[in-house]
Amino acid sequence: MKHIYIFIIISFFSTDLFSQVYSFYSENQGERISHRILLDNNYLIETQFTEDSNKFILTRGGFYNSNDKDIFDVSFEFNSNFENDQLKSMIIVKNKSWKNISKSKIALDGKWLMGGRVTDNGERRRDLNRPRKTMKFLLNGYFQWTAFNVETFKFSGSGGGSYEIEEENYIEKIDFFSRDNSKVGMKLKFNFIEKGNDWYHKGFSSKGNPFHEIWTIRK
Repeated sequence: MKHIYIFIIISFFSTDLFSQVYSFYSENQGERISHRILLDNNYLIETQFTEDSNKFILTRGGFYNSNDKDIFDVSFEFNSNFENDQLKSMIIVKNKSWKNISKSKIALDGKWLMGGRVTDNGERRRDLNRPRKTMKFLLNGYFQWTAFNVETFKFSGSGGGSYEIEEENYIEKIDFFSRDNSKVGMKLKFNFIEKGNDWYHKGFSSKGNPFHEIWTIRK
């Protein structure tokens, strides 16, 4: 019994160590580029953007294999730069330039799929197994949503930043947005309720349009 208990503790901390948010910088033609990495125990997203001009550059992410805590063999589900680089996979190596920027863990942390909407006529659900997906990845105080197609590799948009929870309110601050960089810096407040595997998300979009979404935890 003692050995089982030790194994559980070790497994917990191993998963916890992988679930981190990192940041590092590079330079291209005199432009300083911010790289943000969202990394949990099986999924990795890298996003590149500029903080001065609020320019979105690219995002790519997917499930990974790793036999080393610093080397990640990622099979992309999406790559916003696919038309230019044709990359469907990449080995990403963590080095000393990666700074851990993780904040406190929050109850909503996880990978969520857009599962439907609440309408005047009740809930309208999506098929979560279809190739066209919208996923929101919440991790240690940061979020990123991405719309993509796993079959065609079509990228439809992404946005992300930091988030916090205050009682029944979920609050996002936008750091990058592929569709409209004028929204960077905006704070959005939503009402949220968790029911089983679902997260009900109600408020107004960055365009000011009302919505009531249902997000379902990705298994």
